[in-house]
Amino acid sequence: MSDALVTDHAWQGPKRGADRAVLLAHGAGTDLHSAALVAVADALAEARIPSLRFNYPYRSAGRKAPDRPKVLEAATREAAAELARRAKLPPERLVLGGRSMGGRYCSMVVGADEDPVPALGVVLLGYPLHAAGRPDKPRVDHFPNLRVPVLFVSGTRDAMAGREELTAAARAVRGTVTFRWLDSADHGYRPLKASGLTPADVLAEVASTTVEWVTALPV
Repeated sequence: MSDALVTDHAWQGPKRGADRAVLLAHGAGTDLHSAALVAVADALAEARIPSLRFNYPYRSAGRKAPDRPKVLEAATREAAAELARRAKLPPERLVLGGRSMGGRYCSMVVGADEDPVPALGVVLLGYPLHAAGRPDKPRVDHFPNLRVPVLFVSGTRDAMAGREELTAAARAVRGTVTFRWLDSADHGYRPLKASGLTPADVLAEVASTTVEWVTALPV
């Protein structure tokens, strides 16, 4: 369709036979080729779980500033529908998630007050609990509406979601919550050199954690 919001996609996985599929939405400063999303998508493909990465409209247009919230929400819904079409699965067999802003919008459409998107689960890779420097305005209004399993994969040095704050906020989620804390990693998944970990080590942990969690979800 010429008026589609989502025009750039990256589909990975088997053509048939999967009983679940994963949507991977990018963060505000990246696109569908971000290292974290590619690592997760590759790991899912090895596990024969299809995934769909996509660009929000502003990235496809070459802009740096994210689209308005309504556009981001609509694009997320459109991408979820595209994943269902490609995977030939009902919406309740899809896991929606992604990095930072993308994961946040996936959780928002699943936890929407009106017309929530069905999902098997939600994956939040570095959930931005608040904007940089604004811990007084947590982004949690939709958490009580999340009734599906939720995975949080966050760094222990994430300045946009401290461990204690995120753990406390997640208690509002009504679905089963799982945390994986990445040793010394910041919001961009960069670890301290003193930890002995490399960025590749962190991404490998992100990918394996996501695959294990998605695979274990009951359908």
